[in-house]
Amino acid sequence: MNEYLPLLIVGAIIGVYSLVFSVAYALEKNKRDTMGFDRNMSDREIIKRLLRYAKPHAGKFVLALFIMLLSIGYDVASPMLVGHIEETVKKAGFSLPYLFTVIAVYAGILIVSMVCTYLQAIILQKTGQKILTQIREDVFTHIESLSHAQLTDMPVGKLVTRVSNDPDHISYMFTNILVTLVKNFMVIFGVLGAMLVLNYALTLMVLCFVPFVILFTVIFRKFSRKAHRRVNDATTDINTYLSENLSGIGITQIFNMEGRKMDEFLVKSRRLMKARQMILVVFGVFRPLVYFLYNASVMCLFYFGARGAIKDVAFLGQVITSGTVVSFYMYIKSFFNPIQNLAEQFDMLQRSFASAEKIFTVMDIEPTVVDDPDAVEMDEIRGEIEFRDVWFAYKENEWVLKGVSFKIEAGQTVAFVGATGSGKTTILSLICRNYDIQKGQILIDGVDVRKIKISSLRSHFGQMLQDVFLFSGTIRSNIVLRRDDFTDDEIMAACRYVNADTFINRLDKGLDEVVRERGNNFSAGQRQLLSFARTIIHKPSVIILDEATANIDTETELLIQDSLERIRNIGTMLVVAHRLSTIKHADNIIVLSDGVIVEEGSHQELLEKRGRYYRLYTLQFDRENLLDSAG
Repeated sequence: MNEYLPLLIVGAIIGVYSLVFSVAYALEKNKRDTMGFDRNMSDREIIKRLLRYAKPHAGKFVLALFIMLLSIGYDVASPMLVGHIEETVKKAGFSLPYLFTVIAVYAGILIVSMVCTYLQAIILQKTGQKILTQIREDVFTHIESLSHAQLTDMPVGKLVTRVSNDPDHISYMFTNILVTLVKNFMVIFGVLGAMLVLNYALTLMVLCFVPFVILFTVIFRKFSRKAHRRVNDATTDINTYLSENLSGIGITQIFNMEGRKMDEFLVKSRRLMKARQMILVVFGVFRPLVYFLYNASVMCLFYFGARGAIKDVAFLGQVITSGTVVSFYMYIKSFFNPIQNLAEQFDMLQRSFASAEKIFTVMDIEPTVVDDPDAVEMDEIRGEIEFRDVWFAYKENEWVLKGVSFKIEAGQTVAFVGATGSGKTTILSLICRNYDIQKGQILIDGVDVRKIKISSLRSHFGQMLQDVFLFSGTIRSNIVLRRDDFTDDEIMAACRYVNADTFINRLDKGLDEVVRERGNNFSAGQRQLLSFARTIIHKPSVIILDEATANIDTETELLIQDSLERIRNIGTMLVVAHRLSTIKHADNIIVLSDGVIVEEGSHQELLEKRGRYYRLYTLQFDRENLLDSAG
């Protein structure tokens, strides 16, 4: 009995570990519903969708699999060759040339394995990057197709994570995980077969440890999946926070809120840190456990091998030689390493599936504003616009527009006036079909906007908004945007048309002057002038000015007043302006209040009515005179 005491001690230790972690697993499993970590998509559905991206590259994966089979030969054959060498050197009649031959075979197998591993990595990395690029393009394209309302509901940081971080995890699955999983399975079965051929008794001894490896792997997967999802959630949270707060850092500085924002950031940063620490803890427990099982199996091997050599006894009817011990020592390592890797790769696979689900969740969002099946292209638009009893609400039953009807003739300049929230900007958004109305009809040149392809409709509009957005790049790239066939003369002609050439000519690089993020190296007036030039050069049929002169100083406003008069000759112009002095020459002024048209007419006609427009104009005129007197 004493002879088996070491084995009993090892078995007792493994039993205690198994009991402790099984209890922990059971307790954690009971929290499953409350933790909220389970995915909504099944693994099968995710795999099916991912295979669509892999299908065009099936040949590359088959080639990588074939190369992988060649590299496995080293893991299976090398321990047996080393054991054979150990036995050979002890035999009578041993010759050095024979030893060199065996070593040469061993070296050849090693070289082939190394070359195959290199080729496999190159093929998979190139293929994975192509798949990664395609996924990113598809996600970005789909996000672009979503409506304004849908994009408003989604944090920018979350969308950035979907396009940048999440595809990386999927790429790792194609470049490493799947093929390595297959390789590890094949190595396990190959090594197991070689061990059975070499000595089935010792193989059975090694297999006694496998159930415990499987048990610890299942437990590990549960905790590691939870830890990785916490990391994913914390990463998305911190990306969203940074995207928002770095964009608005000017406001933070103005109100001296740096300390409070830092405290908020630290909370999110520490949450991410704790989530990553949890991963370290999980791996810090699992790896030593598997290593313990590996060492326990090695100790049992040495115990039975030494016992057989000393007492000259067989184990389960088979004699254990020194060569067998050497070979099994190497096989045990080759057997346990893939098992440990399988557990970690299954976990990484789940992480890839989690990222894939998040991407597919975004891609499954159906755009709310889409082309009708019978939508048509419109090569030209005259600019006639009509609203017929239009009702619209951003939220159900909270009407922003209530039965609005009006008609704008082609080439007219029409202004919309009213208090904040009266529906002015909403009308302009509906004309471009940024949103779809709930009731009524909007016509462009007598055609319902829902019967016109969205890309065709918007290509005829030019918008100049109060909050001008400039992209990182150059002045030239911000003016031409969609097209690259404009000459410098055409670009400068558009700039002169709106008096933007005045400040562009003073810049060192002119049209090639660098525009930093959001154009923050230019004044509000300069950004607005560039917006005007951007609109003019594309020759739109309908021009929209939504508070386009609100942020412009008096001097800059004077520069663009005469250009606005010229712009009126380009096509239909729709204007929203709080400064009523800028819309005196409009052909028609529509006054809105609480989503309803209350007055309509020219500037002079509305003043003569002495209604709401008259009161707004008088109040604004008196205030401006008061400010001038105070100045």
